[in-house]
Amino acid sequence: MNAKPGFAILFVCLGNICRSPLAEGVFRGVVAEHGREADFSIDSAGTGNWHAGDPPDPRSVAVARRFGVDISGQRARQVRDGDFQRFDLILGMDRDNVRALQTRAPDSAAGKIHLFLDYAGGGMADVPDPYYGGDDGFTAIYHMIREASEALLARLDRRSFSPPIKGQASSTI
Repeated sequence: MNAKPGFAILFVCLGNICRSPLAEGVFRGVVAEHGREADFSIDSAGTGNWHAGDPPDPRSVAVARRFGVDISGQRARQVRDGDFQRFDLILGMDRDNVRALQTRAPDSAAGKIHLFLDYAGGGMADVPDPYYGGDDGFTAIYHMIREASEALLARLDRRSFSPPIKGQASSTI
């Protein structure tokens, strides 16, 4: 096993009510399916504080529940300064999230911040924000996040948590 115990991952979106809580829950599920719960610390946050203390969007809760993932107990929070030291890997759901994180992060944390799908091997693509759309958008991002979560775990195992190698596409925009 290549994972170091307690490797900490933070998933980040704008308000921490749609995409990042779903990514947190789905990645927790993937890790559990592989019997790896003890190897990871997983959390989510938003770049903004509009929804701090609120549960995830009911549509995120519903789509997660439909696929056997319970995110109903999560509560939104904003990224804190200490997160840049606490987490080994900080994954933004879209390029705007990554830029906001990079602007706020100390120089020592710059290498920890990546675009989720890019870091998981899905290319320089954003996880689209489904907030203003219908239920089908939440289902689509669930599948996108599920696939990326499987790839993320495989990458972390293969690379022993190393960042992209020099010359490889990176999300440090």
